[in-house]
Amino acid sequence: MGVITWIILGLVAGFIASKIVDRHGSGILLDIVLGVVGALVGGWVFSLLGAHGVTGFNLYSLLVAVAGSTLILLLYHAVRRTH
Repeated sequence: MGVITWIILGLVAGFIASKIVDRHGSGILLDIVLGVVGALVGGWVFSLLGAHGVTGFNLYSLLVAVAGSTLILLLYHAVRRTH
């Protein structure tokens, strides 16, 4: 996947994850970063479970990226609430 594809996938995945966890978006730049990092984390977690990670610009990869982004947001909120 090219850089533009990662940015688009990251934006969509980050926005969806932000809506799931926070009920609002986090802003374009933060949604992109969240989505791209979420795709990497989601790909790693899915590969640990025996599934494929991000496979391209498709619905499955979006699911992986959203799952990873949601996991990151949930962990972030759990850590932030303890301090």
